[in-house]
Amino acid sequence: MSKKVTFDDIAKYTNFSKTTISRYFNNPDSLTVKNQEIIAQALIDLDYQENKLAKVLANGKSEFIGIIIPNLFLHYYAEMLNQILKSYETFGYKFLVFISTDHEEAERKYIQELLAYKIEGMIILSHTIPSQELASYQIPLVTIEREDAFVNSVNTDNYMGAVQATSLLAKNHCDLLLHINSDVPKNTPSYGRILGFQDICREYGMRHELILRRLGNSYREAVNCLREVFDYIEETYPGQRKGLFLSNDTHANIILNMIFRKYGTLPEEYRLIGFDDSPIAEEAIIPISTVGQQIDKIAYEAVSLLVEQMNERKKRRPTPQETLVHKNITPILMRRDTTD
Repeated sequence: MSKKVTFDDIAKYTNFSKTTISRYFNNPDSLTVKNQEIIAQALIDLDYQENKLAKVLANGKSEFIGIIIPNLFLHYYAEMLNQILKSYETFGYKFLVFISTDHEEAERKYIQELLAYKIEGMIILSHTIPSQELASYQIPLVTIEREDAFVNSVNTDNYMGAVQATSLLAKNHCDLLLHINSDVPKNTPSYGRILGFQDICREYGMRHELILRRLGNSYREAVNCLREVFDYIEETYPGQRKGLFLSNDTHANIILNMIFRKYGTLPEEYRLIGFDDSPIAEEAIIPISTVGQQIDKIAYEAVSLLVEQMNERKKRRPTPQETLVHKNITPILMRRDTTD
């Protein structure tokens, strides 16, 4: 077994002092570029294995980002988390993840846990705590697809996505269109899906209905809630060609399975589109048309925006952020087998 390389070994190898070696790890900008290069090459030559814990204790920087995500039963959140975690290869940050339970006190406890681990920033996808309170933690922070009045954020252009989805259904010769969603607050980005649906229905002069219900916080709850919605649609609009716009691909897949179990196929009286382009849409028993949120791009932009904030904080004289950044990612319509 090889001997563990110490700062003293690196100092002797480079003819620098141990103080200089310590500065390389904790404040590299204080050294000339040439000296940084000499030490970096010495680490390679000596096969130095960095002690991450010692580095955290020395400079208080953990290279960890905290994430709070609402759930993983919705395929959108599972894929978003997957894409965020993959950003390690690009940015080098690791992640500590908590799954929210929609309880404010529990989520506040999670945040305190994350802060205790000296995280350098947070990405918040849950909707529980208002953005004004999140901003009060005074830590670099980015939210995704939630109320964001006081924090930086990356969101889909939800209104445009709804316009794309509703316009496609309107062109599928439907007798009426229905949008199935939770009763989301008007200050959340996803409310744009409701507005876009309503505007296009009015523009095309389409009969339409908004079905806004509490759709559950688990897969089983979602199935039970959507069963009631499906039964309502079957009883209220028999024999009519119905265009269903679901607020996410998981719910679209649940409704599609109910239709398929009843009819053995997707009958002509149903056309259906989801929202997300999470993997379940393409892998469903009948591939589901959907609005692609470009989840990989949203994840990348969120981490990139957070890293910019964290890097600024590490400067000797960081520049305070004067205006919030709200990035909107353009959605892409994905036509598959549940629409014409």
